[in-house]
Amino acid sequence: MPESPRPFTAGAQSAIQGEVAGEGPPIVLCHGITATRRYVVHGSRALERAGHSVVSYDARGHGESDPAPSRQGYGYPDLVGDLESVIATTVGEDPPIIAGHSMGAHTAVAYALRHPERLRGLVIVGPAYMGEIAVETLAYWDGLATALEERGVDGFVAYIDRNQTIDPVWRDSVLRFTRERMLRHRHLGALVEALREVPRSRPFEAMSELEDLQIPSLVVASHDAADPGHPHEVAEAYAARLPRARLTAEAEGESPLAWQGGRLSREIAAFCAELDV
Repeated sequence: MPESPRPFTAGAQSAIQGEVAGEGPPIVLCHGITATRRYVVHGSRALERAGHSVVSYDARGHGESDPAPSRQGYGYPDLVGDLESVIATTVGEDPPIIAGHSMGAHTAVAYALRHPERLRGLVIVGPAYMGEIAVETLAYWDGLATALEERGVDGFVAYIDRNQTIDPVWRDSVLRFTRERMLRHRHLGALVEALREVPRSRPFEAMSELEDLQIPSLVVASHDAADPGHPHEVAEAYAARLPRARLTAEAEGESPLAWQGGRLSREIAAFCAELDV
């Protein structure tokens, strides 16, 4: 029977809440925008059973963590600073593998570009940033923020239903999944700010920077029918640029690998085993 996760608090100016589960080589999980620490491997304990120490935390303003301190915000420099604090608090000098989804994937890459010598490997799940801020998408994020600000979780979910191109096969699952994760947040006002700031922040300047990252990497793609917000071609571009990367994805017609906590955990564990070999 796995032991209960051990809670921790990191951060000098605002409390970043997280937990450590298991023992062994460390894996740090970074979630996406409007998600929480649960929504990287979705509660799976497979990484612990595979012999890893799993560090998960709520990004600033998300889940149980505090909003951004005064005079700070939710851009990638701040998110990377929080990740640095989490690693210093939980991992110390033992180089971890960082696995991040969407915003968490971009945060992980930004950390790797700043500290390449401090990592064993990267797992990049559902990246969306391609080195440029697509101005036409900012209206979507601003509308999503306004919907949450004015009409709460119900407005947030309804906005996604109206404005995201969701395949009817996956619509009910996406909306249920979205509502469940939104109900886990303590500070909805902080999420409103994050929704406006994160899409305007650059984790790095250009995709060409990835070519210098000599870190073993696993890039996890999703097919666009179920998850159009994380295009398959973007994951392909990351895998092509990173010198030591391989790409994986679910089969056509399956639920996105990023949504399958147990299977994603097994993919990450297999990647870690490859590094040991």
